[in-house]
Amino acid sequence: MKIPPGYLIKVKDKVCKLKRSLYGLKQASRQCYAKFSSSLISFGFIQSRANYSLFTKQVGLSFIALLAYVDDIVVAPNYSQAVLDLKQFLDTKFKIKDLGSLKYFLGLEIARNPTGIQVCQCKYALDILHDSGLLGCKSSSTPMDSNLKLSKDEGILLQDPTLYRRLIGRLLYLTIIRPDLNYSTHLLSQFMAAPRLPHLQAAYKVLKYAKNSPGQGLFFPSSSTCHLTAYCDSDWASCPDTRRSTTGYCVFLGHSLISWKSKKQTTISRSSAEAKYQSMAAASCEIVWLKYLLADLKVPHLKPATLYCDNQVALHIAANPIFHERTKHIELDCHLICDKIQEGTISTTYAPSSSQLADLLTKALPSPLLSSFLLKIEPHSIDQLYYIDTEDSGEFPPNPPYTLI
Repeated sequence: MKIPPGYLIKVKDKVCKLKRSLYGLKQASRQCYAKFSSSLISFGFIQSRANYSLFTKQVGLSFIALLAYVDDIVVAPNYSQAVLDLKQFLDTKFKIKDLGSLKYFLGLEIARNPTGIQVCQCKYALDILHDSGLLGCKSSSTPMDSNLKLSKDEGILLQDPTLYRRLIGRLLYLTIIRPDLNYSTHLLSQFMAAPRLPHLQAAYKVLKYAKNSPGQGLFFPSSSTCHLTAYCDSDWASCPDTRRSTTGYCVFLGHSLISWKSKKQTTISRSSAEAKYQSMAAASCEIVWLKYLLADLKVPHLKPATLYCDNQVALHIAANPIFHERTKHIELDCHLICDKIQEGTISTTYAPSSSQLADLLTKALPSPLLSSFLLKIEPHSIDQLYYIDTEDSGEFPPNPPYTLI
């Protein structure tokens, strides 16, 4: 064991006695979660099948959702009495501490007012810049040069790859709120086995771009609709080492960006249409999962979700898979999009490349195009939204009790 920071030992022979093994043993977190989940289920909560960390409970008009991460939980009710009952129950089972309204959770900074909720990672981004020695560097307008091609065999090997691996790991956590960093960080994470000097220089450029707006995050307006809209795209044979394509998609709930992904495809596509079709299949799986999650949160979604693609051939294959010579080599799981269209779960629509927001997740974009796409995503900085707490009146109003100052 390491001595906790700030704990001074005057006598050299003193030792620390471990009383709780929550973070010490591999099975401890699993046993803790098993105890916690079984307690919630006995209290009337239902565990979500779409996300096992989500628990919901509805009694009449009262609805409460609980999200758990090890021993940290977030509670979202529509009546304050439901929270009081939950805290009284948990206090009989565990030692708990009420931290009040959600402001900081697992590195996420949350600010609220009647117009919506703002989430960012300003402190986390500044900590990465400080630890890397780039807090005073000149910022960059793009996270990666659009003409940069990285390979696993070009450049000088780093003598100590630990620095690169730790930096990429921290950047990966930063992408949960920054979709503009997703593609560049995803690309750099592919070289963690044997990182080279060009890879480290590219990672530093991502940090310089993050310094440009460390408080940038996502804004979720309270007046947004509850209709799912997705954009999917792919960059055909973009990897110079494996010639595999990159899939990218982003999903909106109304005007709020709630899900996005950038990932190299598992197979080699013979054409750009096939690569686009596989990206449509990946986006369809995400839409189906999100509809299950909305159902657990008691949010109805009766209309088909809209899926935008900028390739006409891929749209024709999805609507009418008769192109036997073009599709007989495609894996069967990619054809699920045809079933979802027939079921009415999704509806496909053509979108021109200039309006394809998923380009942000498949390739490095020049500064003007990157800025135009970010404006459509509507990112906000933490300094644009401030909140002050007010007294709780028992029942939560439609908008959270916070005012803009």
